Amino acid sequence: MRVNLYGMQPSPLEPAPADAKAHWLAAQLAQILRDRLVLVSMGIWVLVIVATPIALWTMGQPGLLAALQAGVLTQVVTVLLVLVRAGLWRQALLAGVAVPLLGWVVEVVGQASGFPFGTYHYTPLLQPQLAGVPVLIPLAWLMMMPPAWAMAVVIVGAEPGWRARLRRAAVAALAFTAWDLFLDPQMVAWNAWVWAVPGAYFGIPLLNFAGWLLVAFCVSLLLAPGWLPLAPLLTIYAITCALQTIGQLLFWQLAGPGVAGLAGMGSMLAWAYVRRAAVVVTDTAAH
Repeated sequence: MRVNLYGMQPSPLEPAPADAKAHWLAAQLAQILRDRLVLVSMGIWVLVIVATPIALWTMGQPGLLAALQAGVLTQVVTVLLVLVRAGLWRQALLAGVAVPLLGWVVEVVGQASGFPFGTYHYTPLLQPQLAGVPVLIPLAWLMMMPPAWAMAVVIVGAEPGWRARLRRAAVAALAFTAWDLFLDPQMVAWNAWVWAVPGAYFGIPLLNFAGWLLVAFCVSLLLAPGWLPLAPLLTIYAITCALQTIGQLLFWQLAGPGVAGLAGMGSMLAWAYVRRAAVVVTDTAAH
């Protein structure tokens, strides 16, 4: 089964037209421009991220923290809006409740037991906190899980059945964990959390990434919907990769994680582009 880029309606199994393959990126852009509300929300999110270094320079740490919170919240709103505008109200509600809840539970257990990420603790920097976990952290899980799910649909396909679902969950876990190649070194550098024993990846234990893969796989297996609006979610994933790379290379003095994160998320994007032939570009509008 092949799928379209926005409404995700099923279509008969047939070879993808050559022009659809050739103009895949242009078609995704057209799908995004069609929905002005999503476009405006995405633009606000990008502007907030771009303004983050300015907030630090002008207001110091309080400005940085305010921009960080605003960036997460605007991305969460954009991701949920994408789902709602595609007619996926129930999926948006489920993801909006279950992903942060599961993320929070995993973080509480992780701090208390060291499983599955390793031994770490949050500092008081990120507020407010619930049971020692900053509220922002589960929301950050929410802002990146649906884009990771969309990446998996493009790479694996949208075929029904548990085998395909397991493959999509595995690829979604890879796409999600690739983001942490940027995130963890940055947050440690900002003293948002501290590892008991610094690890091999710019001070991050490798066990942490195994934990991310495990948790993201389980969450994706449980919650990822079969149909997704691909174009805007793929764009959010790509923009996140670009902004993180620029930020770490130019502003945060984290060249190593910046290059490694670009390699990780960039590889996932390249994989999705190679697999684009599995996706049919249609003119179906959002529901």
